[in-house]
Order: sequence, then structure tokens, then C-alpha cells
Amino acid sequence: MKQRMKVLAVAGLASVLSACATSPTGRNQVLLYSETQMAEMGGQAFSSMKEELKVSSKQVENTYVQCVAKSLTPLVPDSVFNGEWEVVVFQDDQVNAFALPGGKIGVYTGLLNVAKTQSQLAAVIGHEIGHVIAHHGNERMSTSTLTNLGTQAVATAIEANQVAYSGAIMAAIGMGSQVAITLPFSRAHESEADLIGLAVMAQAGFDPRESVELWKNMDAASNGQRPVEILSTHPAPQSRIENLQANMQAAMTDYQGTAKRPSCK
Repeated sequence: MKQRMKVLAVAGLASVLSACATSPTGRNQVLLYSETQMAEMGGQAFSSMKEELKVSSKQVENTYVQCVAKSLTPLVPDSVFNGEWEVVVFQDDQVNAFALPGGKIGVYTGLLNVAKTQSQLAAVIGHEIGHVIAHHGNERMSTSTLTNLGTQAVATAIEANQVAYSGAIMAAIGMGSQVAITLPFSRAHESEADLIGLAVMAQAGFDPRESVELWKNMDAASNGQRPVEILSTHPAPQSRIENLQANMQAAMTDYQGTAKRPSCK
């Protein structure tokens, strides 16, 4: 049993080392899945959503969202996706949007009540595209895979050695994995996507200062109903605003340096 676990550990370590990567902001990543695999999964998920959710048939909403999204997507590196992006507006009160590997973007109509200008909408879509550019979906899945494998290995070791109170130990590992690994990684992803999205929207000709106004709107819309930040997968709005403001000078340089000025109405 010990020899088998040692072989598995060595094989697992080799796989992890071969999957090391660096995010656009210089953060170390482990990406276990190929771009083809991620695109296939993104496409399948998007198809399911289109079957389960109501797609907006309002031409004004669709034209507006398409205009903003397609002003941003040319900024996505070809190495990430070089095809035609599919953009769908879902008739739903959620204040949210998403982008998936394989060139898929979804925007919920509820977001249009909070993102009040084209630049504010660009901040949200740019943020979601930022997740794709930084391979966050791949990283989250890879982290989950490694966490589960690690937990299973510990469970096997506990069972083999008949450690007392194994149930309590496993519960502690589960909570430890969630708080110490999963949630902080998610907050890191959100902050990183904010900065990538800020650069993307500015280079596309949208006013990056509107990203700050967006998060003020988001904060007001939440009515203060937020979990403690350390146990949240998303940074608090004020933290996001401070992070955006700290990087605004570079974004303004990009914005003032491009002749692009989208007009999406």
C-alpha cells in the first residue's frame, strides 16, 4: 500500500510540474486541462444554458449587448480564442454575466438595470473575458482536481493506519481545503479578472473610470447583504474599487492612447 501511494504521489507530482503556467499578472498557476477540453466543456455548458433559460428576444437589448461585447472580444489573444464569439442575452433578473472558454458570453437582463452605461457594461463583460484570458476556469478545475485527489490520498492513509477520530480529521481537512485553498484562489481570480478587464475595456475605447461607478452601483444594489469577505468567493465592492483605482493610471493611458470610441445604444 505504501509503495503504491508513493508511485501515485510521484506520478501526480510529475503531472503538476508539467502543467505549471503563469497568469497575465505573473501569478503561478497549475493548468491540467487542454484548451480543446476547456472549449468543449464551455460549449456544452452554454448549450445547456440556452435550453434551460429564456433567451431574450428584444432586439434593442441584444443589439446593445452585442455591440459592447464585440467591441471587447478583438482584444482577446488568438492563443486564447481566435474564432467568432457567441453572445446571448438571457431574460433573467440576475445581476450577472459570464464568459466561457470556447468563445461564449452570456449576459442576464438584470445586469442592465445596474450597469447603467455602455462603459459599465463593458467593465462587467471585460471582467468575465478576463477570466477566460487568464484561464481561471481551467485553474479552478485543476485546483479542485488536485484538492480532491489530495483529500482521497489522506483518507486512504488514515484508513490504512487506523488513525483515531478519522471522521473529525477529514472534516477538518475539508474545511481547511475550502477556506485555505478554494476561496482565496477564487478571490485572487476575481481581483485578477478585474485588472485584466480594466485594461481590455480601456484598450477597446470604453472609459475605465466607469468601472468604479459600476461597483458603487453593485454595492448599492446588494443592500448590504454580503458574507464576510474572508469567507466569500468575491472581494467586497470597496476592495474592488480600491484595486481598480490603484491601477487606473495605466488604464487611462491605454484609453487616451486609442482612437476607438464605441457607440453602443
